[in-house]
Amino acid sequence: MEYYSLGKQSPNVNFKTAAITGQAPDKGLYFPTSIPQFTSAQIERFKTLDKAILAFEVMKPYVGGTIDDASLQQICAETIHFDFPLVPITETISSLELFHGPTLAFKDVGARFMSRCLGYFSKQARAENTKPSTVLVATSGDTGGAVANGFLGVEGVEVIILYPKGKVSPIQELQLTTCGQNITALEVEGSFDDCQAIVKDAFMDAALNDAYNLTSANSINVARWLPQQLYYFFAWQQWVANHGDDVPMNIVVPSGNFGNICAGMMAKASGLPLGHFVAACNANNVVTRYLQTGNYEIRKSVATVSNAMDVGNPSNFVRIMEIMQNNFDHLKNVLSSYSYDDIVTEATIHRIFKTNNYILDPHGAVAFLAAEEFNKPAIILETAHPVKFPEVVERAIGETITIPESVQFLLDKQKVAIPMGANFSVFKSWMLNKGTA
Repeated sequence: MEYYSLGKQSPNVNFKTAAITGQAPDKGLYFPTSIPQFTSAQIERFKTLDKAILAFEVMKPYVGGTIDDASLQQICAETIHFDFPLVPITETISSLELFHGPTLAFKDVGARFMSRCLGYFSKQARAENTKPSTVLVATSGDTGGAVANGFLGVEGVEVIILYPKGKVSPIQELQLTTCGQNITALEVEGSFDDCQAIVKDAFMDAALNDAYNLTSANSINVARWLPQQLYYFFAWQQWVANHGDDVPMNIVVPSGNFGNICAGMMAKASGLPLGHFVAACNANNVVTRYLQTGNYEIRKSVATVSNAMDVGNPSNFVRIMEIMQNNFDHLKNVLSSYSYDDIVTEATIHRIFKTNNYILDPHGAVAFLAAEEFNKPAIILETAHPVKFPEVVERAIGETITIPESVQFLLDKQKVAIPMGANFSVFKSWMLNKGTA
């Protein structure tokens, strides 16, 4: 398996190079030269296959021999070592709860897989006496905590997290600013798009790339993006067990940078018999508008209560178009999109708690609204635990959320973050001088 740049101006690379470099030299995202195709016999076997074995079989073609089988099996087992329950909310809408990992967010899967892959490759780098990896990651909330947890203590890998000041929740901020060791948090005076722009510029800067072996842990990195397919397989296993083969599993995904839904569409393209996809968006609705008008118009992101979706220019949408062979009509046949404002989002959290005794987080609430509007049996992806958004959720339900034991220890910690202007030159200067400060 090789990967090519969607910029079409860079040479093909293997999985190891794509994972270590993150982005191609021409600034394009990497995409596999072929999408693995599972046979009907394999799909039938997947219905009851152990999760760890299933994860290994799904990811092995993408890794393409750059990691030995025994190590990849261990990586996959550690990546998915928690539950992915499909929980009914109404008669037609179920919630795939992706918040049972160590940082209570769906991004634990990608972060754990990528961190272990880079740890494997860093051992090779040390043996070859090459520079260790420095991971740069921009976060609008959950990515930072998941990456910090996944990479904490990984030998030979340094992690630098950029997050927008005042635009992540208290629990999210504690998760990404209290790790220490090989994790550094930068509190940027700007938006997520500003953070992401700094990271992208860093990869293109000759001086920084000479000084560091840079890679990204955002969903632009294939090692973060591709393993997100796994929970679509796990959801499908549960769906088939409950509904049989005749009822299609439609999927509604709260969408910001579009890496999550893109991974699901890859799973479908590889042969997993999934139904229709719905991208649920907040006020940052470039894709919703595109599907309505055919005009892809980027706008500056605006802050909402579903902050992980506050992305004005979603990086991974170009990958979705590649899966669809850049055919707009084909895209409209497999993907719909709806968007909602904060008022109706909060009202939905209140309504579903009162009528169904289920607490949605703000992103799940946007997805639930889209599932209702889609009006067919579907699952929504609950991407984060409601405790990560206490101000919004507690205001909506009129009660205090119980903090899970797994994150209670954070409440006694103090955040450690370095203030940073939303300016690449400031960031570059800090990077080049931090070793001598």
